[in-house]
Amino acid sequence: MQNLAALKEKLSLPKRIVITTHIQPDADALGSSLALAGYLLKLGHQVRVITPTDYPEFLNWMDGNEDVLVFEEDKDKANYLVENADLVFCLDFSSLSRIGELGELVRKSEAEKVLVDHHLNPETFAKYVLWSTEAAATAELIFDLIDMLGDTEKLTKGMAEALYAGLVTDTGNFKLPATTPHVHNIVAQLMELGADVSKVSHNIYDSNSLDRIKLLGFALSERLEVIEGSSVAFFYLTEEDKKRFNYQKGDSEGLVNYGLGIKGVNVSAIFIEEGDKVKISFRSFGDIPINELSRKYFNGGGHKNSAGGSSADDLQTTINKFKELVQGQTKELNYEA
Repeated sequence: MQNLAALKEKLSLPKRIVITTHIQPDADALGSSLALAGYLLKLGHQVRVITPTDYPEFLNWMDGNEDVLVFEEDKDKANYLVENADLVFCLDFSSLSRIGELGELVRKSEAEKVLVDHHLNPETFAKYVLWSTEAAATAELIFDLIDMLGDTEKLTKGMAEALYAGLVTDTGNFKLPATTPHVHNIVAQLMELGADVSKVSHNIYDSNSLDRIKLLGFALSERLEVIEGSSVAFFYLTEEDKKRFNYQKGDSEGLVNYGLGIKGVNVSAIFIEEGDKVKISFRSFGDIPINELSRKYFNGGGHKNSAGGSSADDLQTTINKFKELVQGQTKELNYEA
């Protein structure tokens, strides 16, 4: 880690600390933030987690969730906390643009910044940096950071479960290539610290509303296509689809992965209508750099096998563009996984 000794010295006395993460936090973003917050609280610091936006209800079980401040719901309080912070930890994003309006507050703050992340192309804004694209999840890096500081024994059962949530989701249930022996070693240590991995998986994957289950069935039967002559599948959801199934934040989480469950499919995408734009998620298998396609054509980016993007075109135009790219107008997709 860059400037580890200086950070350790900085943390030796009580500080006012803000922890923030990206828009629409997922299990890795929130789990990393809450585990780090719990650790820093045990060191005697004043700590507040601020998320730019709200997050899915199925993540509300994590220790410390009740103290999270959602920026879009109380901007004045968030502004005060950031302005008066001694340290701001930035987790699971590589650029301040990924936290929206909150990013400018962080940039202007006189607090020293700490970046912990595993995404490509990190922006240079932090004094202390722990960054690696080889890491499976930011949760892995937070565990490593606490280990570097010599404090893994300070991790509680709740912190361990929050970190496990980040690892299990960002590795696709430990199926993605980033699942290394180090990841499994961390999981073993988290379990030794008391993490109930069955409970975590149940809370994340088996606490669905009836509407969400019906939406899944509808998407699989009515909104799934495999592009002819390719190894590419995609889903789409319209605003009307979402209204029909009382769509809530997080209801489409993980849906894109079902495309990769089809024999012979190596790339899966989902296109979700959101007002005047289309939100896109991509997944790929093997040596297919889906993040390059997302970056070049859909205003996005991410990891090699997991990326996101968006489109200002309408839903059908966006889908047609994707189909044309797949059907031979680009060489970004290598169908030999």
